[in-house]
Amino acid sequence: MVGSGKMLSRVLIGLGLALAVLPVVMILSGAVSLGRDYRIANRDSAGIAPDPAETPEAVVQVYAARALNWRGIFGVHTWIATKPENAPHFTVHQVIGWRVLRDLPAVFSETAIPDRNWFGNRPEIIAELRGKEATEAIAKIAEAVETYPYVDEYRLWPGPNSNTFTAYVARKVPELKLDLPVTAIGKDYPINGALFERTPSGTGYQISLYGVLGILLSRQEGLELNLIGLSFGIDFARPALKLPFIGRLGFG
Repeated sequence: MVGSGKMLSRVLIGLGLALAVLPVVMILSGAVSLGRDYRIANRDSAGIAPDPAETPEAVVQVYAARALNWRGIFGVHTWIATKPENAPHFTVHQVIGWRVLRDLPAVFSETAIPDRNWFGNRPEIIAELRGKEATEAIAKIAEAVETYPYVDEYRLWPGPNSNTFTAYVARKVPELKLDLPVTAIGKDYPINGALFERTPSGTGYQISLYGVLGILLSRQEGLELNLIGLSFGIDFARPALKLPFIGRLGFG
């Protein structure tokens, strides 16, 4: 019993040190910029989305980018972009918190540049479908956007937020096989209080207590532990450690 107690103490101390050090690493490495003025921050295309004029096939893309200023230390903002076959533009679906403060729906769909920098932070594509798969998925995505249950709610932590929305849509569209990064805080927030549900990728299951405590096991996501909304994990399919603040350390 004494030995077990010492081991637990060491684990807790190590965890505490990691939670203290990792945010500092993010700032010192330049991965996160503080004090950026959102009014003049870069919102240009990152140049990674296909040009609709040159891409007749249907396209679905899911993006993630570090959140603005101090929020970016902790995590990312995610959104979904869709372009039906022969469409001249993309439609971007996302949840934006400030809209709730103005008595507007949190869910916002608009014709927009799909790969815009998120207020100076470059996005990355975390899932993509093209052709017939994309065509079939677009209809399901549109339906999921309409049925998202937290359209008038937004909480930065532990959710529901933009990542809760993306995870909800992904569960309704398993073709995406979406492996949301552990830095997508809010992805584990349960829909309508459900304790047990499928993972966003649709390849496993998770238990989540209000998004602040949980465990996830999946072929796509691997093994993840959620403690106070921060996730630690191991990706077995593409060997990597998953750490809060930082994200993936490994392959892929």
